Amino acid sequence: MSLTVNIQKTFIDRKRRFFLDLDFRSIRDFLFIYGPSGAGKTLTLKTISGLVQPDHGRIVLGDEVFFDSEYRIDLPAQKRNVGYLPQNYSLFPHLTVRKNLEFPLKGTFSFRLSESDQVLVDDILEIFEIESVSEAYPKKLSGGQKQRVALARALIRKPELLLLDEPFAALNSELKDKMKSELKKIQRLFQVPVVVVSHDQADHSYFGADCLLIENGVTQSIRREKEKANKTKDSSVRK
Repeated sequence: MSLTVNIQKTFIDRKRRFFLDLDFRSIRDFLFIYGPSGAGKTLTLKTISGLVQPDHGRIVLGDEVFFDSEYRIDLPAQKRNVGYLPQNYSLFPHLTVRKNLEFPLKGTFSFRLSESDQVLVDDILEIFEIESVSEAYPKKLSGGQKQRVALARALIRKPELLLLDEPFAALNSELKDKMKSELKKIQRLFQVPVVVVSHDQADHSYFGADCLLIENGVTQSIRREKEKANKTKDSSVRK
């Protein structure tokens, strides 16, 4: 499934003025986004997910238009069916692991789940190997367990796109290698394209991913991993 992003957005606050100018297209199962701190990587994920509205442009996933300023199309985040895993995981501290997974299915703290959704939660707990902590609260979980729960929650509605913001940043080398292996398996299991923000440019080679560089809010280049050996550059980024 292809992801096409061609948008512009100006941010103004007391400290600075920042201009986000993105123009890229990816057709791989994995797209890795790199760039220095403050380059606009997280903002890129937020515009795709619908948490930030661009000023101009177009965002398309497959045949579905998420945003098109010319035709005044702007699907709200809850209708884009995009799973988003922020850096801090954003788990509800007052809910157990099971309740955290249930929330996206009902969208409220009060409604009860259907029997089929309860089965789905059980299945997800098993897939991510977190059954043993299903009744625990986030403060009792290890860093790796929190990440599994957050990833499970992002995938429980079977999204059409998964966005991960620095998923390997807080992991040591051993856990990072394990997480990379698990992420590849999860992508195949759920058949969902994945966009990953990372600071380590060696990560994308493991996944055979597209590699996008952003600097000062502007897309600079996108490479296909298989083309790297031939020193060729993809032409789908226009400056």
